[in-house]
Amino acid sequence: MARLGRLFVPGYPQLVLQRGNNGAALFLDEEDYRRFLHILRESAREASLAIHAYVLMPDHVHLLLSAPTAEAVSSAVQRLGRGYVRWFNDKHHRSGTLWEGRYRSTAVEPRHYTLACYRYIESNPVRRGLAPDVAAYPWASGRHHLGLAPDPLISDHACYWALGNTPFERQGAYQRHLDAAVPAGEIEAIRYAGHRGWLLGEVPSQSESGLVRRTHPLAKGRPKQLADDENSSAL
Repeated sequence: MARLGRLFVPGYPQLVLQRGNNGAALFLDEEDYRRFLHILRESAREASLAIHAYVLMPDHVHLLLSAPTAEAVSSAVQRLGRGYVRWFNDKHHRSGTLWEGRYRSTAVEPRHYTLACYRYIESNPVRRGLAPDVAAYPWASGRHHLGLAPDPLISDHACYWALGNTPFERQGAYQRHLDAAVPAGEIEAIRYAGHRGWLLGEVPSQSESGLVRRTHPLAKGRPKQLADDENSSAL
């Protein structure tokens, strides 16, 4: 059964997930985290990516970014993965891959889900019990968005800029966004879309006509031959 290609919608951010192989640790000390961020910044620059939000967890990495083309995303993530593995293996005297297969990615409808993905990504350490709040975790973009530590890696999406006319207004509005109750089903929707490669949100009809693959699962009960990759999660 053929695997669906990655979903890329022009003008929509991309949510990217890369996990460690079999849950292996990706970072063993602070130098590892810093080196990964350095390679990420260089890879993003080479591919003309804008990184909106990120988190480096012990066993996985989440990115929210915008790219000019689907190929730019693939090129940057591959360069990042290869470059970091070479450095990590040399430093820690090991061999083999760090990554669990192909990275996962999907498109994010900007108006309704961009800031939801900011919150989902930057709150990950809190959900995992690694930090008491977003501001306390050093290996994510949350401190930048709260005005605590400017991060040269970040190029914010227009949805973040729309939170206020000044940095102080935007930072305050974003803190309120973090503090607000997460809508029912939001976390599950982001996880499902990211893992399965389905669009997070809706796509305008004028954009959908130019896409080369489906954006959402087929309704249950459709003929089997039409469900070409419904159950594939290797994105």
